[in-house]
Amino acid sequence: MTERHYGEVDLRICDTREEMGALGAKEAGEVMRSMLREKDEINCIFAAAPSQNEFLAALIAEEGIEWNRINAYHMDEYVGLGLDDKPAFSRFLTDAIFSKVPFKSVNLINGKAADPEAEAERYGALLRSVDVDITFMGIGENGHIAFNDPAVADFHDSRTVKVVSLDDVCRMQQVHDKCFPAFDDVPAKALTVTIPELVSARKIFCIVPTDKKAEAVKNALTGPVAETCPASILRTVRGVSMYIDRAAASLL
Repeated sequence: MTERHYGEVDLRICDTREEMGALGAKEAGEVMRSMLREKDEINCIFAAAPSQNEFLAALIAEEGIEWNRINAYHMDEYVGLGLDDKPAFSRFLTDAIFSKVPFKSVNLINGKAADPEAEAERYGALLRSVDVDITFMGIGENGHIAFNDPAVADFHDSRTVKVVSLDDVCRMQQVHDKCFPAFDDVPAKALTVTIPELVSARKIFCIVPTDKKAEAVKNALTGPVAETCPASILRTVRGVSMYIDRAAASLL
């Protein structure tokens, strides 16, 4: 493992995805146990994507985490999809972690809500009612965090959750990730937690494997801090630990 620093980001470059996931989970577990010694319960926002698979599997295996004192949230969902739909992010996280450990509460975005704008406000109010302790996130091929693609990203967003249109790179990534068979199958709209809310957490763990993310990692860590690469904001936020594999680090 190689460690580097880019602004406020503590970067760990691991040889493999498995090492990346294991190291991220080990260090996340340490932080979660420490926070639970300080307060009765903690609030965590989770990303849903195949890039998180190794990390989530290793996090579940961490010993000594009192999951019954942790409230779970997630950061985005497709408009029109819900728990019964395999590609839905609520379904992904339920299968990957929410159903595997006994959280105090699991709070899902309802992508099938009749009024997506009203659902954005409902979920935003829910997040505003708590202090976010940890955000577990990835970075998209276009540099997005959650579904804050470059065209809709706003580092000073006044909203907590909003409805967005997904750009073509983002939608194609879902095909690359084998979440959908073809571009036209990917929903065009989604609900997303906004950037200020994501980075308000006391601690951020960012997990980013594969060569498909190498350009986004390079832009996030070495390019301008700007909405053209939303993940670049992480360089200005205290408490960010990023874990990547050698493939994702290939352009650094």
